[in-house]
Amino acid sequence: MCILFVYVDDGSVAGRYRLVLASNRDEFYARPAKLAAPWEENARIIGGRDMEPGREGGTWLAIGNHPAGQIKLGALLNVTGENKANVTNGRGPIVANFLKGELTSRAYSEQLLVQDNFGAFNFVSIQLDANGSDRSEDRSEGRNQSGGTVLHTSNAPHSIDTCKTGQALGFGNSTLEKPLQKVCRGREQFDEIVARCNVPFADKDALVHELMGLLKSDVRHFPDPELTRRAGQHAEFLSSVNVRMPNGSYGSRTHTVILIDHNNHMEFIEQTLSGTDPHTGEWITTRIERELV
Repeated sequence: MCILFVYVDDGSVAGRYRLVLASNRDEFYARPAKLAAPWEENARIIGGRDMEPGREGGTWLAIGNHPAGQIKLGALLNVTGENKANVTNGRGPIVANFLKGELTSRAYSEQLLVQDNFGAFNFVSIQLDANGSDRSEDRSEGRNQSGGTVLHTSNAPHSIDTCKTGQALGFGNSTLEKPLQKVCRGREQFDEIVARCNVPFADKDALVHELMGLLKSDVRHFPDPELTRRAGQHAEFLSSVNVRMPNGSYGSRTHTVILIDHNNHMEFIEQTLSGTDPHTGEWITTRIERELV
């Protein structure tokens, strides 16, 4: 399971950041992965990489400015409790192919569903105009006055939804129509943090600290009928934003915060567990700054 919170500016309120993102990757601690870094095959893309044998090179979250003039971000969340027929491909390349390709987010999502042979997924794509000068409305792409598009694409069931910008968004391992309680409660907390801290002269370190605090919250949002339906006996242990399973082999092993200001200066801050014990293992902090032009 994973969780994702996103705010994309719509130009209606003055703020320091045009994008604020906070995300947890939930995975088996022993599954090998590379820390977030520029990719060898395309240094304009930044993100972690899955290194599970047979799945090498996939990713759960990455950002880049390819092609030139566009900022693209992709995030992948599995849909829990859904069995798909004719699954022949892993889901790891979904984000990578979006960032490395030339297609717009909508064209890519449409192609993705036509060629669907993946396990159940939610794919969140964000596309921003790097020049920041496009103030026009583009209804066909769902683009707002600041040149931003947020799409939620799923194959369980097939759907492509344009998400409203200028407000806090939350995504998890269920459908948009039936969000998990931890997504709803976490989105409320994320909204409060962004509304209070996304001001022109905000203390960036304080904002990052609060977002990381949200991602590390162990508060269980339970009972949750939808999560119970999907995850059965494990539901209560999966009901917090920060997941810690009792057997100690699975949980939230990567916390990511991404900020992009109105000059397209990006800061990518990530804390990743090294080892297989979140209590005694080392948490490695990665900080990457880049001008996305």
